Amino acid sequence: MEMKIRFPGNKKVTAEFDGFTVVTDQPKEAGGDGTAPAPFELFLASLGTCAGIFVLSFCRKRDLPTEGLELTQTAVWDDAEHRVSKIVLKIRLPKGFPEKYRDSVISTANLCTAKKHIMNPPAFEIVTEAS
Repeated sequence: MEMKIRFPGNKKVTAEFDGFTVVTDQPKEAGGDGTAPAPFELFLASLGTCAGIFVLSFCRKRDLPTEGLELTQTAVWDDAEHRVSKIVLKIRLPKGFPEKYRDSVISTANLCTAKKHIMNPPAFEIVTEAS
């Protein structure tokens, strides 16, 4: 997959791919305009939404209730390391959710492709190219 990363003004950075444009910005206190999530916030959101689609698909495949289904993601920040040290995903199950599927829905959330890439990261290669 190829993405074009562009700089539309101030501290905004966009990623364009497959007909979509993802917009990022920096908070005002970091010199941005605060008009969009920061890139790292989108990274964290990708983890939660990835787990979310796996959980939703699990429920729908089994005709399980999804009304009230919700995931809450908490990123635990380590000030000394200046990074997230732990990510906690809490799955709020709908009323009437069968007890026998509780462990399976956790296992399903763990199948998230974004999480798998963190657990076994890809190699990075950064090169320059003249205009």
